[in-house]
Amino acid sequence: MKQLVHHFKTGKTVLEDVPIPQLRKGHVLIQTRRSLVSPGTERMLVEFGKASLIAKARQQPDKVKQVFDKIRSDGLLPTLEAVFRKLDQPIPLGYCNVGTVLAVGEDVTDLQIGDRVASNGAHAEVVCVPRNLVAPVPATVTDDDATFTVVGAIALQAVRSLSPSLGETVVVIGLGLIGFLTAELLRLNGCHVIGFDVDEAKNNLAQQRGFATLATHTDPVKAVIAMTNGVGTDGVIMAMSGQCDDVVSQAAQMSRKRGRIVLVGVANLHLNRADFYEKELSFQVSCSYGPGRYDDVYEEQGHDYPLAFVRWTENRNFQAILRFLANGQLDVKPLIRAIVPYQAYQTVYDTIGQRNLPGITSLFQYDESAVFSSAVLLRVATYPAGPATIGVIGAGNFTSSVLLPALQASGATLKSIASANGLSATLLARKFGIGESTTDYRHIINDPSIDLCLITTRHNLHARMTIEALQAGKHVFVEKPLAIYDEDVKQIIEAKQESGRLVMVGFNRRFSPYALKMKALLGGFTSSDVAMNVVITINAGAIPASSWVHDRVVGGGRILGEVCHFVDLTTFLTGCRVASVCMHAMGLQPSETSDSASLLLRYENGSTGAIHYFSNGSKAYAKERIEVYSQERTLILDNFRKLTGYGFRGFSTFSGRQDKGHTEQMKRLIRLIRNGSDAQEVDPLISFADIVNTTRTTLAALRSLRERTWIDIEPVA
Repeated sequence: MKQLVHHFKTGKTVLEDVPIPQLRKGHVLIQTRRSLVSPGTERMLVEFGKASLIAKARQQPDKVKQVFDKIRSDGLLPTLEAVFRKLDQPIPLGYCNVGTVLAVGEDVTDLQIGDRVASNGAHAEVVCVPRNLVAPVPATVTDDDATFTVVGAIALQAVRSLSPSLGETVVVIGLGLIGFLTAELLRLNGCHVIGFDVDEAKNNLAQQRGFATLATHTDPVKAVIAMTNGVGTDGVIMAMSGQCDDVVSQAAQMSRKRGRIVLVGVANLHLNRADFYEKELSFQVSCSYGPGRYDDVYEEQGHDYPLAFVRWTENRNFQAILRFLANGQLDVKPLIRAIVPYQAYQTVYDTIGQRNLPGITSLFQYDESAVFSSAVLLRVATYPAGPATIGVIGAGNFTSSVLLPALQASGATLKSIASANGLSATLLARKFGIGESTTDYRHIINDPSIDLCLITTRHNLHARMTIEALQAGKHVFVEKPLAIYDEDVKQIIEAKQESGRLVMVGFNRRFSPYALKMKALLGGFTSSDVAMNVVITINAGAIPASSWVHDRVVGGGRILGEVCHFVDLTTFLTGCRVASVCMHAMGLQPSETSDSASLLLRYENGSTGAIHYFSNGSKAYAKERIEVYSQERTLILDNFRKLTGYGFRGFSTFSGRQDKGHTEQMKRLIRLIRNGSDAQEVDPLISFADIVNTTRTTLAALRSLRERTWIDIEPVA
């Protein structure tokens, strides 16, 4: 199928060939009939992509500050590489979709194949959308009208945020698509609406629809005060984007005392206290489609909010807009500029920012006779067949920015890559010369020509996919963590023993040249004979509480997902395994997903480890610091950029660019498999017993937090 994406790096908008998305639990697979172009959001994205690098930086000053902080902590080259990788990630366009249900996922019981639905699906021939972002289209509503469901919900939520009462006067600043729909909904609410836009064609359209408007050459504040007999407007809804400090000030000046202002656009704000103080004005930002937006529990997991407590969720807002359309209370036909065949998309984007054009937006029309089978495989490139052929399951940011470049540098043979939505896998396949992309990971697991499955999905899938790959006779490289529950570890051990295949986890830091140098200075692989103290401090930085990483069921929490790296590194340096662990976390009642914690490790040879993992530090400070104390000698590794030794004869410092060992780990792994060493795990690769010990240590750390005691680590049989 084809999907429309925008490339920030080149500024080009293109149709990409991608496999159809994989149907997931709680989701709906939809064949698109129409989709609506959002002239505000999509114009902003397209213009940002076309801007120069300096112009992009000027538009995002907060991101520029983050870049300078990263340069100070990680160095110039790694930072520049990260910036350009970010710009090289295309994004799908569109979020207003109408189509026919092709299939429904598990737990979806109220929709059937063939139903006509509206959703926030992208501009693509087939989309996979969570059930709570899908609404059935009434028979009396045309496809063209139904494409306004999602943008209508955005406008409706802005009106709900303002809470207007019958007879109030409301000024709508910005008569673009959302602004115009906002004005229509305010009128339905019994309000007197005054519209204003710098585009005269939009003002004229508003007048044709019976709205009062402000002339573009007049002072908007004086005009509104005059039109309200000196009282001022009861409310203002700002439905525009860009720099709007002056507009906020104008909105405040035209408001009556205790008036309300709602922002529904995308704007940089610097509020002037004086504008709001004397009138006691209220200011609110309206969030997208309504309650539930950006909440994974609602959107991805399908848990609805009780109607008695949350009357208007985003899905119920969708339904309300569709009822307005069905009853003829909301007329959107005057807003349609053109209906364009999907393949002719460029004609729309060529004029998306132009003013004084009829209508406001365009619709894409799709070929309804197209037939999409269950095929989920797309041939992308040719690849040289050979030993150590790899299939990659997962196509996220870490895969694209770290693992695939490392595999490429190792000379690996990459045959397949899988992602649930198909787009990310296809783009990476083209970039890295991977033979095929797919939305079905089992295609990779069941492919007899693939020797190694590389698993980089969300953490809750690691164990299951590892077991499936082992049972299929594959070697496995799985990104950390290996598993997020004790029972999963036991099942992996059993599958590993039965298959005799290699299992490797992405504990890359022991392969860094700095870690290898530390190991050599400490006595090489005989270091287990000497007890030592290892102290590791990780300035991890905060991740939003809503992130899947913090979900115990999906991500497992950052202790399981990230601290395992440093347990493995300590194990590597000491040369033996953890015997017991104790963990304390910040807060009076810390949870299993706390991400500011300290772990104390006791090793079998008497060594100790102290791992301090903090999320509440400054991002301007270096991220990782490793200290080792042994035999009146000290090693300090600063952020994998500089190693300093004290008390070592003939060694003082070793420095260079940041290197955390990803490429070296891949080189050694590929070399091992090509040499036909099946399960012959020898140094300097990681023994399976070490991997299990590290995994059990982090799981035991969570138990230690619950029980407030030391926990012994179960040995590997």
